[in-house]
Amino acid sequence: MTVRVEKVDLPGIGARHDVLTESGRRVGVVSHRDGAREIAVFDIDDPDACRESVTLTDDEAAALADVLGASMMLSHITGIGEQLTGLFTEQLILPAGSPYVGGVLGDTKARTRTSTSIVAIVRDKQVIPSPTPDTPLQSGDTIVAVGTRSGLDALAELLTHGSD
Repeated sequence: MTVRVEKVDLPGIGARHDVLTESGRRVGVVSHRDGAREIAVFDIDDPDACRESVTLTDDEAAALADVLGASMMLSHITGIGEQLTGLFTEQLILPAGSPYVGGVLGDTKARTRTSTSIVAIVRDKQVIPSPTPDTPLQSGDTIVAVGTRSGLDALAELLTHGSD
């Protein structure tokens, strides 16, 4: 699939990069010379008219980039699951009260206990792919796992309450 991106120089302001969607919509990112950023959504009937814009702080721009990047990674993983009946991908948040917070992934024995695979951990705008048993766990980590529906339900229970 080819995605069309257009760059428009904005003299005295900076540059705008527009993504043209398959449905004909135009969404732009304006990068100002002073470092400010805006998301611009253009009118569907007049692609030169900005319908709405949202100014983003540096942290907001980084968070949005991370969300889009992580969702792309997860959609690729999910696509694998859609090809195989009974295999699912899920994102689970490690709650603050989990007995595994402050420990390492190996402490959970998740694969043995639930027959699921933890394929990534998303933490503080960073993806940790293929975490090892020595990977530390922190409150709020997003655990990306692949398994059966019952296995993922068991993993959610395990991460929340620990093993019996």
